[in-house]
Amino acid sequence: MNSPMSDRRQFLRHLGVGAAAFPFVAGLPSVRGDEQQVRSTPKRLVVVFTPNGTLPDEFWPQHFDGAAELELPPMLSALAPFRSQTLIVKGVNNEVRGDGDNHMRGMSCLLTATVLNPGNIQGGSDSPAGWASGISIDQEISNFFQSRDESRTRFGSLEFGVAVPNRADPWTRMCYAGDNQPIAPIDDPGRMFAKLYGGAASRRRVAGVLDGVRDDLRRVAGRLSPADRRLLDRHMQLVSELEKDIASAESQAALLHPEPEIDPEIELVNDNTPAISRMQIDMLVNALANDMARVASVQFMRSVGQARMNWLGIDEGHHGLSHEPDDNADAHDKLRRINAWFAGEVAYLAQCLAATPEPGERGGSLLDNTQIIWVNELGKGNSHTLVDLPLVLIGGGAGFQTGRAVDFQGTPHNRLWLALAHGLGHEGLAAFGTKDFCAGGPLPLA
Repeated sequence: MNSPMSDRRQFLRHLGVGAAAFPFVAGLPSVRGDEQQVRSTPKRLVVVFTPNGTLPDEFWPQHFDGAAELELPPMLSALAPFRSQTLIVKGVNNEVRGDGDNHMRGMSCLLTATVLNPGNIQGGSDSPAGWASGISIDQEISNFFQSRDESRTRFGSLEFGVAVPNRADPWTRMCYAGDNQPIAPIDDPGRMFAKLYGGAASRRRVAGVLDGVRDDLRRVAGRLSPADRRLLDRHMQLVSELEKDIASAESQAALLHPEPEIDPEIELVNDNTPAISRMQIDMLVNALANDMARVASVQFMRSVGQARMNWLGIDEGHHGLSHEPDDNADAHDKLRRINAWFAGEVAYLAQCLAATPEPGERGGSLLDNTQIIWVNELGKGNSHTLVDLPLVLIGGGAGFQTGRAVDFQGTPHNRLWLALAHGLGHEGLAAFGTKDFCAGGPLPLA
């Protein structure tokens, strides 16, 4: 019996679609003869990382009884349109200890939930360390999806970056393919566009690929249902807009992140970083909609990052601000604005997913079947704490009970990753990361 992916490929050949157009229609219902095969609605995962901790007094809701309607604090007000699909989780800690400082363990042990290898990378006053010693939860789930014919995609996962500096160390990597195998995010939209749409070596070649895709899709459109035709029209429009945005930005050298200043404690962040963020998110959503991947991540900057967010009127480095004492009102206000901007980017991701219709038997939107999880390597920047990690989950992909805030009052984050894996169908996963921290099993979030 042919696999669903094989059926879809046969469907595309039956319709006369060229290879360049395949990613755009790979997720549509397949056809074998005159019988239409309706695909099951896929589950998806998107991890969003922002650095240097948060402001606890501005981040956490006032009530955590799990029954009352979720009250979003002002700093998270951008998420208000998705209140009913949002779950805020408190009391989840990164219990991993060993080599490295809290920023290193906070970053590279965040998704791996296990210790760093011995190494010679020195951080703070703590012992030096190396890369993480295990796979990250996003890659574990991606491997699970890729092991099944019905959920295999062209790319198992996609790692997007926004203003990630050109360096490689435990402060800059959160995704790991396995022990000592960090995965670098791609923070250049031009490179990501080329990876997704044919690996083009130049903008002219990409334009040629897109012309071929448009011709193929026009031929296919007449043979599809009205709902699928609308989906294809939207995909064509999104890709066309992305092409124009990237070409325009490249003409202004907007995609070239400047080299750091001589002072290594300060990192320049391009003033067009907000535009780059939106282009990356647009590509991510389109990749999920086209079933190119079902797991993705967006990494904003890095742990200990000294990004200067000039577009917010902030000249100081982010990490430096995060170390200011709680009674520094000016630093507090700037950190509030920084984290509110991050919340706005998460909201934009949710908005794009919610606006994209889901093909298949259940319908709905991509957000209904995608689990967003917004993470940070620290609970609080100026104390370097690894307790009460700021965690926001949005969407229906994992089947969690949303529209609430819950406080687990101190439990290892390994149990959260187990709950995430089980909610996305990987129920055979009995432990993740450091086994000793998995006692009690998955967190009860459903």
